[in-house]
Amino acid sequence: WLASQLGLDLVEVAPDARPPVVRMMDYGKFKYDQSVKAREARKNQTRTVIKEVQFRPKIGASDFDVKRKRVVKFLRQGDKVKCTMRFRGREMAHPELGRDILKRLYDDVSDYGEIETMPKIEGRNMTMVLMPARNAPTDSFENEDDTTDEE
Repeated sequence: WLASQLGLDLVEVAPDARPPVVRMMDYGKFKYDQSVKAREARKNQTRTVIKEVQFRPKIGASDFDVKRKRVVKFLRQGDKVKCTMRFRGREMAHPELGRDILKRLYDDVSDYGEIETMPKIEGRNMTMVLMPARNAPTDSFENEDDTTDEE
């Protein structure tokens, strides 16, 4: 009766509470505020991104360095990295070559990432997943002051 005189609605805020909590408010404004809060929560939610870098057992030293730098870049951005060793033909007879390369990669990037999934063979591929290290230096896009020239 009081709510209708004031032009407001009775809105059940906490139906599970004993006794249930009811407030006098504008129901349209209440629904709008709820949708805004839900939108903000969705916006602030972080998605885990898995980047993939593929290797071959007979990778050259410079190619390995390029891919290692790419793995470091992804880890510094906070992404997980799936390192895939692709075997072809008779290369499957020597999986230890691929395991050695993945181990060397981990040794090189251990400052930036940790092993989440140990190297395992799935068909003709050997995969290892790296996740960013908890105390690793990360690239933050807010403070990119690398181009300061002091003259």
